[in-house]
Amino acid sequence: MANAREIKTQIRSIQNTRKVTRALEMVSASKIRKAQDRMQASRPYAHTMQKVIGHIAHAAVEYRHPYLVQREPRNVGFIVVSSDRGLCGGLNNNLFKKVVGEMRDWEKREVSLRAVTIGTKANAFFRRTSIDITGHVSHIGEQPQIADLIGAVKVMLDAYDQQEVDRVYLAYNDFVNTMTQKPRVDRLLPVEPQEAPERELETHWDYIYEPDAADVLDEVLVRYIESLVYQGVMENIASEHAARMVAMKSASDNAEQLMDDLQLVYNKARQAAITQEISEIVGGAAAV
Repeated sequence: MANAREIKTQIRSIQNTRKVTRALEMVSASKIRKAQDRMQASRPYAHTMQKVIGHIAHAAVEYRHPYLVQREPRNVGFIVVSSDRGLCGGLNNNLFKKVVGEMRDWEKREVSLRAVTIGTKANAFFRRTSIDITGHVSHIGEQPQIADLIGAVKVMLDAYDQQEVDRVYLAYNDFVNTMTQKPRVDRLLPVEPQEAPERELETHWDYIYEPDAADVLDEVLVRYIESLVYQGVMENIASEHAARMVAMKSASDNAEQLMDDLQLVYNKARQAAITQEISEIVGGAAAV
């Protein structure tokens, strides 16, 4: 029965693990709806800002803001958004693989790299690499505010203003649906012109600025970058809960399957032990 006792201990251990995975699954399932609502509520603003700034990049104004000027890339910065906690499947690892692939492409062109990390997992990952980490934010909670992100964003914007970096990219997980989250790397700076039909560009080719273009663009472009980073964080939070819910459901299902298999092995071991004891009793009785 020693073997059967070991199997019984394994079954109890898996039962305890299943309790944890089910609890995490239910917590993520309860949070994902609110995270989706917050993410979708902020999407229209971010998309509208992106469209307006993309049109401004097309406009022929006398004042060209540094964020609209293309420079030869010698230094590239990445803002990487990840989760603070694990147990969400391959969500973070898939993003890191994509970012590392982008970084290697730049390294082949002998471009220096630096990064700002948002989330504990990104910071822990890139600390183990040779990438220079110039800023870090973590534990921003389920309902982050732009004020929580301004410090990390400002580090990269200041580096761009001082020409310490020539391009800035934002890496995050884009929420498609509960089952699908795609890692993305979008260019923040310099601003890419918005692709639009020629007739639309002719209609919105230029803007009237009050009091002047410099004052307006200096303020609006910073808000634009902050809005994109904030939207990336919201997308990543929704993706995190969806990925954790799916991963924990899969873990719970696997635990149940493993318990069933072990229970069958336990029953066979117990039956074998009983049969052996009966055989010994019968054999002893026959010897007497």
